[in-house]
Amino acid sequence: MTSLDEARALLAEFPVADGHNDLPWALREQVRYDLDARDIAVHQNAHLHTDIPRLREGGVGAQYWSVYVRSDLPGAVTATLEQIDCVRQLIARHPADLRAALTAADMEAARAEGRIASLMGAEGGHSIDNSLATLRALAALGVRYMTLTHNDNVDWADSATDEPAVGGLSAFGREVVREMNREGVLVDLSHVAATTMRDALDTSTAPVIFSHSSARAVCDHPRNIPDDVLARLSANGGMAMVTFVPKFVLQAAVDWTAAADENMRDHGLHPLETSAEAMKVHRAFEETNPRPVATVATVADHLDHMREVAGVDHLGIGGDYDGTAFTPDGLSDVSGYPNLIAELLDRGWSRTDLAKLTWQNAVRVLGAAEDVARDLRATRGPSNATIESLDG
Repeated sequence: MTSLDEARALLAEFPVADGHNDLPWALREQVRYDLDARDIAVHQNAHLHTDIPRLREGGVGAQYWSVYVRSDLPGAVTATLEQIDCVRQLIARHPADLRAALTAADMEAARAEGRIASLMGAEGGHSIDNSLATLRALAALGVRYMTLTHNDNVDWADSATDEPAVGGLSAFGREVVREMNREGVLVDLSHVAATTMRDALDTSTAPVIFSHSSARAVCDHPRNIPDDVLARLSANGGMAMVTFVPKFVLQAAVDWTAAADENMRDHGLHPLETSAEAMKVHRAFEETNPRPVATVATVADHLDHMREVAGVDHLGIGGDYDGTAFTPDGLSDVSGYPNLIAELLDRGWSRTDLAKLTWQNAVRVLGAAEDVARDLRATRGPSNATIESLDG
């Protein structure tokens, strides 16, 4: 049996629980949620990284669908609700393949049924508009993690890619974390400044996650996780889900990406845009500025390091498909996960360790957050604090 055959056999039993996929945003940008125009029941290779046939081929058993909206978008709360509605429509359209999941037990039930557990994560604290009530409303609608920031600061938390403003988490930011613990919403520390990571770990009584981040010691990008933070995941019980985005995993891609982003701005486009027009601009830039190419081995290098620092019980996978213009060779879309598992098998990762990486850690962390929430709700009611009352 080849390593790839062995990888596929393992994923048939312990499928990938992926922490971050931006399909809903791609559907918004490309077809304004016209799900007939992008029917994911069939291959959408020309337009998307994600569809059901390729999720099946990739051995995906659970997916956190990002209900991301841009932080500079007016009406972020409304747009987030539209993203949630998109996920609900996808689940309703494809009941044989997708199952709504709110709990660890739901994830296991979906696996037993051969369906893909569909969870939701809000990407950026701007989605709650400084309102704990809005946070609770998103939780009630099924959001099971919230990334504290996206690329820009929020009023109560510093982002990894913005100028420091509050020095990590403000007093209200710490209250947001406590309320997330009470609601069973995982605290996601991808995108946040290292100071915010540390403050969140100091505050959270539930496991935290990084839904799509890699190791800063391997690729020195502020979006990645410093070793001192990785080392704290063991005591916290949380997990870091390695991402595949080349500019976060390959050092040579960091400078290239900065130039490519500036080229997008010069054309009046947001650097994160993935519309047909944006991709045409990207391709033209790449023709004259060859792109450094990440590979499966590049991602595996991060996982080797993260296992050494955090331990295998605290690792997962968050590919960021349909949220990035470029992907590594061998991981071009959601069908590629077996290639990564095969690479790790070749590096000596055991079947036991790989089952934790792909499935078991993600289920354990969500279940632990549920336990914390149950205990907190038994001892205190919802917080009605405001940013004005705590931060002045």
